[in-house]
Amino acid sequence: MPGAVEDYPFGEETAVFRVGSAPDGSPGRMFALVSLTGAIGWVNLKLDPALVTELVATHRSVAPGWHMSKRHWVTVTLDAGMDDVLLTELVEHSYALVVAKLPARLRPSQAAVAELG
Repeated sequence: MPGAVEDYPFGEETAVFRVGSAPDGSPGRMFALVSLTGAIGWVNLKLDPALVTELVATHRSVAPGWHMSKRHWVTVTLDAGMDDVLLTELVEHSYALVVAKLPARLRPSQAAVAELG
């Protein structure tokens, strides 16, 4: 994703993806957290609250966000029940949602973001 960076503030077991890092070095806002351990992986994604409710109700691989705001985050289990196309759409949604809330000076260029669509 344009302008995204990966870091490990919670240890080597969880990759955190952020966007909107400031010139002063402060980290950007999280849009995805990915488990790097365990037999079955998972990813936490930030989504619109209505989408959280819908996905939790309709997909067995989607649950309210583990250790996150249950209203705004979901945990997606990366098992055979999760469709790759849907997962890609959810990651892009999470990224776009976070980018839209960033101050204009910290947003990636509109051209780079538009290429995602």
